[in-house]
Amino acid sequence: MAFRRKTKSYPLFSQEFVIHNHADIGFCLVLCVLIGLMFEVTAKTAFLFILPQYNVSMPTADSETVHYHYGPKDLVTILFYIFITIILHAVVQEYILDKISKRLHLSKVKHSKFNESGQLVVFHLSSVIWCFYVVVTEGYLTNPRSLWEDYPHVYLPFQVKFFYLCQLAYWLHALPELYFQKVRKEEIPRQLQYICLYLVHIAGAYLLNLSRLGLILLLLQYSTEFLFHMARLFYFADENNEKLFNAWAAVFGVTRLFILTLAVLAIGFGLARMENQAFDPEKGNFNTLLCRLCVLLLVCAAQAWLMWRFIHSQLRHWREYWNEQNAKRRIPAAPRLPARLIKRESGYHENGVVKAENGTSPRTKKLKSP
Repeated sequence: MAFRRKTKSYPLFSQEFVIHNHADIGFCLVLCVLIGLMFEVTAKTAFLFILPQYNVSMPTADSETVHYHYGPKDLVTILFYIFITIILHAVVQEYILDKISKRLHLSKVKHSKFNESGQLVVFHLSSVIWCFYVVVTEGYLTNPRSLWEDYPHVYLPFQVKFFYLCQLAYWLHALPELYFQKVRKEEIPRQLQYICLYLVHIAGAYLLNLSRLGLILLLLQYSTEFLFHMARLFYFADENNEKLFNAWAAVFGVTRLFILTLAVLAIGFGLARMENQAFDPEKGNFNTLLCRLCVLLLVCAAQAWLMWRFIHSQLRHWREYWNEQNAKRRIPAAPRLPARLIKRESGYHENGVVKAENGTSPRTKKLKSP
């Protein structure tokens, strides 16, 4: 892992060299882009990596505001922030998670899950705070009708577009991290499933100009996931601590219901009543019956799949719990052996010799014959 004191050297650009120094390599590339800001010749190219592109000045009553729309150049910005995310991932792993895991003395399986949950707790917490700030400042919570009014939402404020670019960068960085972190083969399919789900939903909301609805749904989803991974960290620290799992189980079902309700309300009813129902990719308008059905089908299928996995997992845990309880009840109690009565001679024993209470020997004296 990067930023560690190397105890063993590896051949240059070998597989082990890249794995152990991938964060340092990313830091060098980021540093080259930042150095490019210092020179006039390369400054424009460097800004292409750092700042969101496609800005448009829109006049208002008082002044002009700058908004953004998406385009192919966003891929360059996302690539830059993928390297930023790799560096932050290595810092969290080295200076926080590794130090905690050494004290817990976890097995290999638990150590892998502990690192996964630790990284996701940091990401979900920061994303929830950031997303909540954006939603409140833009007024999406106080005015739910803004989720579908004035569609298509082609022009985005800076903080909304930057949030989506960072979200895409994080989940794209999670793909090579499966290789860099040497994740076990048994864990790769499970992690690929939720990584691809996040990428499809976030990219879909961004490209179909459903960014406002996507922010609300991400806020709900990230809050639930933060609670789950926090519960798992507490469980690894103390296996008897399962209270947070019960809280997460209660919140999980409510979150699925809220996500489905908002999706149906905004897409099935809100966009269906809009006048501009035409397929026009140049203007960013995808408000057609077919597009709405596809989006609703994707959201409902994802929520149904998550709910099915949750129910299956809960049933498995309950089955294991009841099997353990039944096994404890079936173990017969060890029969008590009756106490044997040991006849002892009168007096007390001292060093294996029976003595009378007055200190004399209890044996009868032999009378000498006259």
